Amino acid sequence: MRLIVVDDETDVQFLFKQKFRKEIKSGDMQISFALSGQSALQIIEELENRSEYFILTDINMPGMTGIELLKIIKSKYPEQKVIVITAYGDEVNFNLAKKYGADYYFTKPLKFNSLKEILNYLISNKN
Repeated sequence: MRLIVVDDETDVQFLFKQKFRKEIKSGDMQISFALSGQSALQIIEELENRSEYFILTDINMPGMTGIELLKIIKSKYPEQKVIVITAYGDEVNFNLAKKYGADYYFTKPLKFNSLKEILNYLISNKN
């Protein structure tokens, strides 16, 4: 499984590495990190096997928001799996995420066991 985690908070990188350390160590998971929507787009556009990746993006980031990133990704790569994560579980962001094609929506604090379940579900239900 390959993830691209997009969040402007650098401590998120440590948290993901810690929560998925067993999967990373065994080689079952690879995680790349982007600190902005723009840098995430650069990473995504350079991928050879884009369909193997899941994008997890925070909503509230300076510059490009996660909703804007989602909208761009889904317009260019409609089959790309994108999970939206936010500290603000408001209905407006939830509805926008659904409108622009988010495959799943989580609120912080992130429950990593639930995230793992959803990732495994999405993998098992890929085309």
